[in-house]
Amino acid sequence: MATFDEWKKLDLRTARVIEARPHPNADRLLVIDVDLGPLGPRQIVAGIRAFYAPEALTGKTVVVVANLDPAAIRGVTSHGMLLAVKDGENLAILGPDREVPPGLPVS
Repeated sequence: MATFDEWKKLDLRTARVIEARPHPNADRLLVIDVDLGPLGPRQIVAGIRAFYAPEALTGKTVVVVANLDPAAIRGVTSHGMLLAVKDGENLAILGPDREVPPGLPVS
């Protein structure tokens, strides 16, 4: 179980998807370029390829964890984590229910 102080360490932000493409070394992964507004652009690797076509993500506003240490995932560096929820065979990316600017903190 996480404490409230531990939860506060996460920097959840809105991000706009600039481009998404298949990962060159993994069938289940997408490489996603996002705009985090004042925090700048980032590259994120996400295991959502079975659920989303890359072109369907372009322009979408999503929620990401923006303060994770970079991690190499099958040879591609990821600078954050895309948030999603899975219900059995279905997956949904988390995002705001209306248009908001990229880089806003989620509270």
